[in-house]
Amino acid sequence: METKHASAVSTPKNILVTGGGGFLGKAIVRQLLAKGHRVVSFSRGTYPDLDTLDVRQLPGDIADADAVNKAVSGRDAVFHVASKTGVWGKLADYHQPNVIGTRNVITACRSGRVPMLIYTSSPSVVFDGGNMQGVDESVPYPSHYHAPYPQTKAMAEQAVMAAADDVLKTVALRPHLIWGPQDNHLVPRIIARAATLRRVGDGSNRVDTIYVDNAARAHVLAMQALEQNPAVSGRVYFISDDHPIGLWEMVDRILVAGGKPPLTKTLSPRAAYCIGALMEWAYRTFGISAEPRMTRFVARELATSHWFDISAAKRDLGYTAEISIEEGMKRLRAWLTESASL
Repeated sequence: METKHASAVSTPKNILVTGGGGFLGKAIVRQLLAKGHRVVSFSRGTYPDLDTLDVRQLPGDIADADAVNKAVSGRDAVFHVASKTGVWGKLADYHQPNVIGTRNVITACRSGRVPMLIYTSSPSVVFDGGNMQGVDESVPYPSHYHAPYPQTKAMAEQAVMAAADDVLKTVALRPHLIWGPQDNHLVPRIIARAATLRRVGDGSNRVDTIYVDNAARAHVLAMQALEQNPAVSGRVYFISDDHPIGLWEMVDRILVAGGKPPLTKTLSPRAAYCIGALMEWAYRTFGISAEPRMTRFVARELATSHWFDISAAKRDLGYTAEISIEEGMKRLRAWLTESASL
């Protein structure tokens, strides 16, 4: 592929970000605004942080085709970030927002004459339960999924890739373990469970992570690449901090940043898997709607390596991880310290 790296300056555009009030969505909104673009957010609710940024907010359900059509129509680009995340629940509950919602976005882009769609996918769409070390985008989808989230994200990703043509250019990004200040998912869960967390396995498994501003920058670069290089359309890219790190080293760093001690207790992968299976049975049997502390999917994720070759994103998008894990941790620690004092 002949590559033209995205330039730092892009013509101001009228852009819609689905899930613009979320952790990654908000970071994308900020970076788009910094480049002079006009940004509208489409989310289930409204967010004070976006009001502070003077971002127009359109509340609505991504599974509502009419609401999506109205939000998407006439935009120069759409960043589809919104999705239902988690490791537990009924397939139908994930299928509606993740699959139907994505199809609604694609249909709306076509009817609304939107030329570019940038989709936030996940590396979990290719996770087969085993180690994934240095794999690239050629790795196939697994024959079976262990949770509804990766299954429905894979279906959505495939729909976005299949939608690419001369009229609608699409690209999908697979950020892994997004973290940083204002994280409302990964970081607070680790810190909240500090007293009961156990290291699964011998601690040798390495993973990719991505600081939130690096992930947002990759999305903006993907839009610029679509403008300049049509060959990027219809492709999917792994993105990360480009620094595989021990999973439990990363967990310990987050705990220390939050004023907690590092982990000392361990659990074997087999024991974690058995506990996950037992908890799944109990939650299903007794109709417990909350998310179990352990599932078979989580047990596999915690015990295996999953890091990826991001050379394609470097080559085609001009992506580099501008913020290192060390710098990101300094920023995370400062944010956690400030939040604790409020």
